[in-house]
Amino acid sequence: MGKPAIAILRPDRKGRITLGRLAQDVSSFRAVREPDGRILLEPFVEIPAREQWLFQSKKALASVKRGLAQSKAGKTESLGSFARYADDEVE
Repeated sequence: MGKPAIAILRPDRKGRITLGRLAQDVSSFRAVREPDGRILLEPFVEIPAREQWLFQSKKALASVKRGLAQSKAGKTESLGSFARYADDEVE
């Protein structure tokens, strides 16, 4: 993580605030009002239900992370063209 983003936000007449760029790439927030009056917003990023299995399987997630790290390090090899399979029937 980089340097924290700090902003002064002023509510409108209805008590609403706009987060603008602070909410970039965030789909929702969990809001918690602390006993001392502070309001803590925890950002969430939602994933499609069909992808949830990956995050529930430690083994599969570790495999994907390992593959991404290998790719980033240039430890990949070309498997050539898959064009020869383009006309194959899908079962």
